[in-house]
Amino acid sequence: MIVVITAGGPADELPDLSLYEGALHIGVDAGVMTLLERGIEPAEAVGDFDSVTDSEYEKIRLAFPELERSPSEKDESDTELALKKAMDYKPDTVIVAGVTGGRLDHYLAALQIVFAYQRSYPHVDFRVLNKQNRIRFMEPGTYRMKADNGFTYISFYPFSEEVSGFTIEGFKYPVKDERISFGSTRFTSNELAGDGTVSFTKGDLIVIESSD
Repeated sequence: MIVVITAGGPADELPDLSLYEGALHIGVDAGVMTLLERGIEPAEAVGDFDSVTDSEYEKIRLAFPELERSPSEKDESDTELALKKAMDYKPDTVIVAGVTGGRLDHYLAALQIVFAYQRSYPHVDFRVLNKQNRIRFMEPGTYRMKADNGFTYISFYPFSEEVSGFTIEGFKYPVKDERISFGSTRFTSNELAGDGTVSFTKGDLIVIESSD
């Protein structure tokens, strides 16, 4: 099962949600309105709804009569609450959208919590998406990647102090048994010729695939 979480970031930065036919949708705060306006009926609505107008909130209440509004002051972000809901459905894939635009602190918080969930649920494929990029995390191991014309450029950054044994094959710029220290930008904007593999032995990677 695919679960798509749509938060309240700028709607013009969202990926094409119609590509995920049959997915279960969870709206977060203003993201609920975004889904309803696109004719998508979310299974869940989550948030404190401090970023919607009174009239928009009434529309959300009509769609979700038993809606439980989260308190504005809480230890967990609305995105984290949505991820908790998503795991109730035992998904294979969780896509998080609507978190990359707007406030940078919200974006960084979303990356951190998605990373934490990826570590806690390694069998689930977590991805952060907007219309131009998709982001995923990798732990030590070997991963197969396929060329995708929609996301031509692939960049690798450490999401820990250091990544060791970094090897990529099938890429325009292959490397073998490299070390990537935190802050390195050496492995930016690579490309796949066809099928390729990524492997490393230590650390955590954030992988960003971009359309241009």
